[in-house]
Amino acid sequence: MLDRISAWPIAAPVVCTALPVGALLLWLRHSYTMVTVWGASMEPTFRSGDRVVVRRVRERRLAPTAVVVVRDLHTRIPLPSVRPRGRRRLAAGDRSGPCLIKRVAAVPGDPVPRETVPALRDVPETVVPAGRLVLLGDNESASYDSREHGYFPTEQVLGRVVARLGT
Repeated sequence: MLDRISAWPIAAPVVCTALPVGALLLWLRHSYTMVTVWGASMEPTFRSGDRVVVRRVRERRLAPTAVVVVRDLHTRIPLPSVRPRGRRRLAAGDRSGPCLIKRVAAVPGDPVPRETVPALRDVPETVVPAGRLVLLGDNESASYDSREHGYFPTEQVLGRVVARLGT
């Protein structure tokens, strides 16, 4: 009985340290993911093979010029422009499928960029509607984005790119 009591002071710091570390790791896994860029749509900013850290964010945290990773529901591109690493959660619990990496050109409430986005020239609204984004690739000639597709739904945003790790 004394052995058990004397062992507790040694085990207590281990348990008290392991719980916050475990909670921190769970928070990091939930808040961040890493993806690998494939394709030329964001050149020269990101090149094929670059790895980027993506932080999951809410719609109100997105701003023009931010680079985001968005779940692609519409194209039939055979090779995804971004590949999630590991088993990270995408939109609506889907853990597979292609994603796109794009720059935010307009967020809800911003004026519709009709001049630069042909697919939006004839939309009736004057501002980007709630729940929608205008996304553009840096390499216009190699990018499938709002120029062809129009608006992208905000619920498909995986997160905002916060760092590049390189190739």
